[in-house]
Order: sequence, then structure tokens, then C-alpha cells
Amino acid sequence: MIRLTVAAIALASAAPVWAETHTISPGEGAQERLQEALILAEPGDTIVLEAGHYVMTDGLSLDVDGVTLRGAGMGESVLDFSNQAGSGEGLLITSDNVTLRDFAVENAKGDGIKSKDADQIVYHGLRVEWTNGPDPSNGAYGIYPVESSNILVQDSYVRGASDAGIYVGQSENIIVRRNRVVENVAGIEIENSNFAEVTENLTTKNTGGILVFDLPGLPRVGGGSVLVAHNAVIDNNTDNFAPEGNIVASVPAGTGVMVMANDRVVIRDNAMINNSTAHVMLTAYLQEFNDDRYNPYASNVTLDGNIYGSGGQTPDLPGGELLAAAAGGAVPPVLTDGRQKDLSLFDQVPVMTLGLTELGQPMSEAQPQLLSIVKKGRAEILDAVTLPAEMEMRLK
Repeated sequence: MIRLTVAAIALASAAPVWAETHTISPGEGAQERLQEALILAEPGDTIVLEAGHYVMTDGLSLDVDGVTLRGAGMGESVLDFSNQAGSGEGLLITSDNVTLRDFAVENAKGDGIKSKDADQIVYHGLRVEWTNGPDPSNGAYGIYPVESSNILVQDSYVRGASDAGIYVGQSENIIVRRNRVVENVAGIEIENSNFAEVTENLTTKNTGGILVFDLPGLPRVGGGSVLVAHNAVIDNNTDNFAPEGNIVASVPAGTGVMVMANDRVVIRDNAMINNSTAHVMLTAYLQEFNDDRYNPYASNVTLDGNIYGSGGQTPDLPGGELLAAAAGGAVPPVLTDGRQKDLSLFDQVPVMTLGLTELGQPMSEAQPQLLSIVKKGRAEILDAVTLPAEMEMRLK
């Protein structure tokens, strides 16, 4: 009997039996009522957004651990920031163990939903959209976790971001799966991050479908160990609408998957169709930098088992027409700037190198050449990303 009593006490102490549910309805004062609930929530609480249209006049924020914000569905509970004051995020999260699910954020003046230094965060069943479509005045990022560990982004939809629809930066242990990203500059971007899986997503009508980048001068550099697998990367030919000066403003329209300055990237079992510059681009970082930690070259990139459809007919590059003509009418599925060292673990498909070997070489010095790649050895298998089991349990 004593053992049972002790066990019961331990179980009670582990579960927040005092957790409350706070229900918010649309209508007059919704902004204030929702922000008050986010401020007063205790760990373990759930805030429920009833179905309806919520007119937001300012950004929202949450800094309490262990809170769930749940709507009635991405098409049912809509937070509309069209009248937002200032230029901040629609929703900012700065706490751990947060679950965001089943609601929409529309027309935020800045980023749609941003989480910073927020570990074990779940984004599920969300819609972040700028309803006017591609426009440089739209917010930069739709779903934007940064400087965190253990991140799950799944079953969500993002449209219209002027930088990246789903962006994960300076983080580790990341899963981005089963999302649909449409008409963004970059559909999905993994930047300066390690141990990431980007799987089963549909990226279509973006400027670039999936980007795996590493940039200098940030607190965390040295991104790598990224798996890009079982995605549909289709029709990513939207003209680049990023504001001038953004790094993604240089991404050519018609890019399927682009790897820049990353190490150990496996691109496997994807379907890439009708990306008009190239299905896969490998490039070094070409701007000047002053960061001794930084390696500007892409290395150890593996392509294995991908399906390549039509593409490369109208490359958005200087001299693109000549490149396509030199390759018989279309740039082949894989295009490299020539600064990569290891091309031995590629799918056996045509590869074009621009023949550039130095970081400072201009495009005018390109010497394009078709390469015959002979696959050697076995494709690298990255260790699976494992998130804490309780993250998945929150969605049941």
C-alpha cells in the first residue's frame, strides 16, 4: 500500500493536473483576450482558438514553457494581421516545450510565426500565408524557428514569404516533413544547422524549392548532416521577389534543391520535375567574409535514387541560353559551379560544371563542361534524427 501511495504521488507530480484550458472566441477585444491568455498561462495550459476570423492589430508573444496554442483547423481559426501596427512578427515564441497547431496566420507585417531559443517546439497543421501572393513587401519568413534544438514542423502550408516559407536556422535535431510550400522565394531553407531531415514535402512554384545553406559571421557556423528525401520538388520557377540585399535574392528562379557551403548533405529519393534552371545546384559561398571558422565550399554531397523529370530549359543565369544550348537544349539535372572536390557519389545522370575553381572568379570566366559521373561505393546513410518522444505524444 505504501508503494502504491508513493507511486501515485510521483505520477501526480509528473503530470500537471492543475493545467487549465482557456478558450478564446473571435470578435471584439479578441486581440487583448488572446494576448492576456498567453501572458497568464501556466505550464501545461492549453489555449483554444474557436473557429472564426480574428482581427489582430498588433503582434502576439508567448514566453511561458509548456503551453499549447490550438485552433479548430488551418482553415477555421484565422489570425488576420492585415491591420497589424509596426512590422514585427505575427506570433513570437521564446519559451520551451510549446505546441502550435491547427490555426492560420495571415498577412503578418513581419515574419509569420517565429520561435527563438525555444527548444522542443512543435509546429503542426498550421497555415501561414500572405494572401496577395508573391510580393517583396511580404514578411520574410513564414514558419521560423531559430537558435533552438529539437524542432518539429509538419503538415503545414506556407505561401508568399519574401525569403523562406519554412526556415530553420542555427539549430540542431530538426524534422521538417509533410508540408506544402508554395510561391515563396525559398520553399524550405535549412541554414547553419545540423542533423536535419527534410522529408515528404511538396515544394512548388517557389523561386527555389529546398535550400541547404551555411553563412559566415553568425554565432553558429558549420552546418551539415542534412537529409533531403522523398520530397516532390516541382515547378519552382517563380521570379525571385526577395528584397534587394537578402542572400536569397541571388537564388536563380528555376532551382530545385540548392546546397551552398554545407557538409554531408544527402539528397535521396526525391522527384524533381520542371525546375527550369537545374534540379540540383551545388555552389560555394561567393561573397567576401571574415570568419576563420567558415568553410565556403559544399562538400560530401550525395545524390542517390532521385527521379529527374524535364527541366533546365531556361536557366536563370548569366549566359543561361548558351549553357542550355551547349548541353543540347537544357542544362542537365545537376549543375555545379566547379568548386566542389568530390563528385563520386552522384546518381548516374549528366552533370554540368561551370569550371570555376576560385572564389573570386566571375561568371564571365566560366568554362562549362559536361561530366561523366561514375557512381562509386555506397551512398552515405546519415543517422536518423530522433526527437524526444513526448513531442510526438503532444499531438495524440
